Amino acid sequence: MKRNVCIIWVILAGSVLAGIHAAAQLPTGKPTEMKTNIDSLKKATFAGGCFWCSEADFEKTGGVVDAISGYTGGPTENPSYEDVSSGRTEHLEAVQVIYDPAKITYKELLNIFWRHVDPTDPGGQFVDRGAQYRTAIFYHDEEQRRLAAESKQELERSGRFKKPVVTEIRPLTRFYAAEGYHQDYYKKSALRYSLYRQGSGRDAFIRQAWDQPADPAAAGNSAGYVKPSEAELRKRLTPFQYHVTQEEGTEPPFENEFWNHKLEGIYVDIVSGEP
Repeated sequence: MKRNVCIIWVILAGSVLAGIHAAAQLPTGKPTEMKTNIDSLKKATFAGGCFWCSEADFEKTGGVVDAISGYTGGPTENPSYEDVSSGRTEHLEAVQVIYDPAKITYKELLNIFWRHVDPTDPGGQFVDRGAQYRTAIFYHDEEQRRLAAESKQELERSGRFKKPVVTEIRPLTRFYAAEGYHQDYYKKSALRYSLYRQGSGRDAFIRQAWDQPADPAAAGNSAGYVKPSEAELRKRLTPFQYHVTQEEGTEPPFENEFWNHKLEGIYVDIVSGEP
């Protein structure tokens, strides 16, 4: 009898395992997402005050694969949170952003950075005071340096802020990841993070600074529109458009692609976007 029971048990067990294996081979019905090629990913490093907030802001952005809280900008090797928060190491709290350039550009990351900090504060960010909380952009190569400098100039010319933009643009030397309990703090300690962020003044500042148009008077033009840099214009315009708009060139009458264009709408300046 035991022998028969054992045979039956083996048969049943084999059937169950076969069923599990077959189920594993069946399609789930969910679309298969193409994995990002790791070799194509790039890095960008920003100091925007409290790294809990900066990490959360960047990780919620499409095209960003990861954002790592850490320290950079000082000579001390392997600093701890206590070391950096004391202000003695010269490091800044920062985040290193891992992103897919096919989905988001470095210039777009710069725009996200500007919209989540107070770039006019030389003494910290919001409730967090001290040099370790000041803003900075740490570039990884010459292209990032150029784009960061152009982006800062555009912000200054926009008249968005009445005070000078004091955010530093510095070469990245070495980035040290912060302790594990700081990583993804906004997820792991959601309530504490939410209470901190609400009380910090960051979001109130962002709403006040960005939910209204730039100051035209401070920008030095009639409507707050900003002229792009020469490099950006050469990339955006055709050689003939650049010649006409930037070098006082002329074009023959009735040969412009819009000369007989009569559709209704708002026509804007090809350089500034001004109506």
